[in-house]
Amino acid sequence: MASNQSAILVGVLIVLVGVFSAVEPKFFSVATAGNILTDWGSVVLIAVGMTYVIISGGIDLSVGAVVGLSSVTAAWTMATVLGVGQDVQGSAAYGTMLVGAVVSVSVGALVGLINAFLINKVHIAPFIATLATMGACLGFSVIISTGMPIGSANDFSLIAPIDSSYVPFSWAVVAVIVVVTILGLFLHKARFGLYTYAVGSNAFATRVAGINVERQRTKVYVLSGALAGLAGMYVYIRLGAGSPSSGNGRELDAIAAAVIGGVALSGGVGTILGTVLGTLILFTVQSGLIMVGLAPDWKKVVVAVLIAAAVGAQSLRRGGGSQP
Repeated sequence: MASNQSAILVGVLIVLVGVFSAVEPKFFSVATAGNILTDWGSVVLIAVGMTYVIISGGIDLSVGAVVGLSSVTAAWTMATVLGVGQDVQGSAAYGTMLVGAVVSVSVGALVGLINAFLINKVHIAPFIATLATMGACLGFSVIISTGMPIGSANDFSLIAPIDSSYVPFSWAVVAVIVVVTILGLFLHKARFGLYTYAVGSNAFATRVAGINVERQRTKVYVLSGALAGLAGMYVYIRLGAGSPSSGNGRELDAIAAAVIGGVALSGGVGTILGTVLGTLILFTVQSGLIMVGLAPDWKKVVVAVLIAAAVGAQSLRRGGGSQP
């Protein structure tokens, strides 16, 4: 079933590339592929985290705000605490950026821990709990940055294509691929993934089987937050600064990518490969429509339509199309 789903997604991706290339020949180029992969890099991280959360039966609306908060906190730490300015570039910036990455991931993991506490101990529904932390993160990111981007050490070569003539991948995208591959193996081959599917499929039966459901949920939300924090550092490298608005709307992109990839919002169903392909389809559609003349302001409308279409397709496959 999963292999059939992946084959369909690959087919859809090929058709999209063919259609957009026929309408706009410039679409079929290394430069366009590089732009799509650069956008894909940050969103696939939070989409993979979202995949774990949705499979476990939850939702995480805070990931976009965490991207902004983590990037701002990392930039503030590098610029204010370490006192490193934007004049530090290239390999000389690696030590400082490593500290920033640790801070960024830690901030995301902390938000994930708070989400888990609200869900497990305060018994707030995941939608409301993560909506609350989303608002808090948006507020703190503005407070820390005073609403302005914060710049510090960086190396823009990490986000540039390795070879702009032949290779669209950047070193940052390669690192993302490695992380996503490891997380895919954990979901599909390790006990951690098995427990995640079990919690999302039937939490009561999972608890009866002796699995600590609350602990597993905590791990999943912490993972989602940490990945959003890592995405925040990715965005920092790309922009050269931490901005409170850098993650705005990314939670919608993450949900869209997961759902397009076959993750069921009811929980217990989904694959990392599907999410990876779903993210590629999402950005291929957005980039293609912009290149053929659609205004960028329509991107969120396109995302909303894709979510509705993907959820509708899932409902029809389950035979739920006749339900009120």
